[in-house]
Amino acid sequence: MDILRQLEDLKNMIDSPKEFMGLVWGMDRDEIGMQISKIRASLPQELKNAASTMRESDRILEEARTDATGILENARKEAERIHAEAKLEAERTLEQARLEQGRMLADSEILKLSKSQSEEIRSAADRDALNMRRGAEKYAYDVLTQLEGVIGKAMTTIERGKSEMAPDKTPLPANREKARV
Repeated sequence: MDILRQLEDLKNMIDSPKEFMGLVWGMDRDEIGMQISKIRASLPQELKNAASTMRESDRILEEARTDATGILENARKEAERIHAEAKLEAERTLEQARLEQGRMLADSEILKLSKSQSEEIRSAADRDALNMRRGAEKYAYDVLTQLEGVIGKAMTTIERGKSEMAPDKTPLPANREKARV
């Protein structure tokens, strides 16, 4: 009989005393004494088992704590290692981004400079073309003006020659002369 069952039996004896003709009788001392003796007889072995179980439980608990501490320490070290690697990788990536940004900025500056120079060249070409056109127009105007002068002199010479050769020596009306020319 185990100790827990014996204690339960003792409790039941105290809680439910015997009755005889409606009267409640006290507890049976012999029976209670016998239950207590049984408990005492079983007690040392049960206590040994409980003490051994407690020691084993404490040992297992201490092992678990030691293992948990080791696992936590390893996890902390691994987390620190991963964090350091991630930080290093982030710094490398950031440096690459800075270099790429510098390159892109330089490319952008070159592009801006190229556009600026292209605009200057185009503006200069437009100015030169305008100046050439004006120069050509002025030259054409000058040539036409000279031609007009030469033609005017030629017309005057032609008029004189015609008037000297004309039999009646009357000058022709001015409207006809211009109409012939």
